[in-house]
Amino acid sequence: MTQTFTSTQNEIIRYVYNETSPSENLLIEEWIAGDTENLDFYLDCLQLKEEMDQIELVPKDITLERIFDYSRNYKPAV
Repeated sequence: MTQTFTSTQNEIIRYVYNETSPSENLLIEEWIAGDTENLDFYLDCLQLKEEMDQIELVPKDITLERIFDYSRNYKPAV
């Protein structure tokens, strides 16, 4: 399924990530307050952001070992 985002949705995402100006904030807050679809989208975005912020990325041991091996054996070309 392909989702096409509207300009309003893109602005709401920017708002969630604090990438909007104060004047944009006012406009976006009006969109959110005045339309239940925009409000639902905003709340979904907040929840997704919170869940993504909880993700901890940890490399596999083999990946670290390969990086360390490469670093130990690296000889710069001079």
